[in-house]
Amino acid sequence: MKIKVGIGYDVHQLVSGRKLILGGVDIPHELGLLGHSDADVLTHAIMDALLGAAGLGDIGRHFPDTDPAYRGISSLVLLEHVMTLIRSLGYEVGNVDAVIAAQRPKLLPHMTDMKAKLGPLLGLEESDLNLKATTTERLGFEGREEGISVTAVCLLEKSS
Repeated sequence: MKIKVGIGYDVHQLVSGRKLILGGVDIPHELGLLGHSDADVLTHAIMDALLGAAGLGDIGRHFPDTDPAYRGISSLVLLEHVMTLIRSLGYEVGNVDAVIAAQRPKLLPHMTDMKAKLGPLLGLEESDLNLKATTTERLGFEGREEGISVTAVCLLEKSS
């Protein structure tokens, strides 16, 4: 069996007048994430990890923010496309682990819904998709509630 590991990192600014979408879930909050698509920073970091492990670059290469076709698009649709690319190379996702850095809102109540949206698209059982949230103890841009960052790691597997 051949395995590959990928890491993804993404950041989006928090602003008024936008929805806060994480893992495909609309989370009630007075601020949302700014971006060309739905700005789902969690899904973006996971896609970058997958693309990196497969040696396919990053999401900016596949879904440029200069392309109007991606304006406002659900990142779950983009993830479906990434998974098609991954599977076309003969890989399946072994597991994903991600950490969301956000001072507010509390994300634990939404983790089950995020896993329910992402897991089937990734082809993962619940135990193979791990999502965590942390604050930064009011330090940095996340702590000042200026933005949210996510780091994700994935394992791709290919049968010989």
